[in-house]
Amino acid sequence: MWHSLLFGGCRYFNGSTNCMSINIEKSRKLALVVDMYGCPNRCRHCWLGRLPNIPPENGADEMLVNSFRPHFEQIEYYSWLREPDFCGEYRARWERDKALSVNCEPQRFELASFWRLVRDGEYAKFLREVGVKAVQLTFFGGEETTDRYIGRKGAYSELLKATEILLQNGIAPRWQAFINAENKDEVAELPKLAEKLKLAERCRQIGQNFKFFVHAGSCDGENRKLYPIRIIKSDIPQCLVPYYWQYEELRT
Repeated sequence: MWHSLLFGGCRYFNGSTNCMSINIEKSRKLALVVDMYGCPNRCRHCWLGRLPNIPPENGADEMLVNSFRPHFEQIEYYSWLREPDFCGEYRARWERDKALSVNCEPQRFELASFWRLVRDGEYAKFLREVGVKAVQLTFFGGEETTDRYIGRKGAYSELLKATEILLQNGIAPRWQAFINAENKDEVAELPKLAEKLKLAERCRQIGQNFKFFVHAGSCDGENRKLYPIRIIKSDIPQCLVPYYWQYEELRT
């Protein structure tokens, strides 16, 4: 059985290795996820909320792992919770995450930093080296709306540029869109944009599938503030139904 513990920063323990009392069978596994470097975005859907970017204390990562080491046979350590690789020495950081993990290795999933993709010419190569096959990119509609929801002017353009960079490096972009009553018509245009960019065809050329999906997100963190405009099932544009995650399970 896997357990996950999420921490919003490394300062909360003040260097103490006696950070909490644990009574868990040692045979269990732990994913230890720490927001060590923060995030360049301030997304309006973020289920974690708008946490401050707190720089890590020296040795905080090792202290955390050692705190849980006696209680678990396997620990996957992740130094990022919101934005992967949001630190200058991301190669060394990945190696340290692997070294700190106990009897296993952390995973890359389909996550990467689109902020870094458009600013660092070596980053896509690094993703290939560590085995990343696809990267998820998040849209909220058109340019103005996506910029506003991500909290940075130019974010929409960066997402499109990141899409191209990924394809050029043999990595498939995976588009997801968060939908609500405000942006539903703009989200309905995204499949047309993907078709215009020939993303399905270009992904097939690199041996991958292009994936696009839509959902409303959870009601946690920042997204909870958007509950008054949360979309209901009957208002979802019909053209998006084939892409809507777990559409048949929606009740309202």
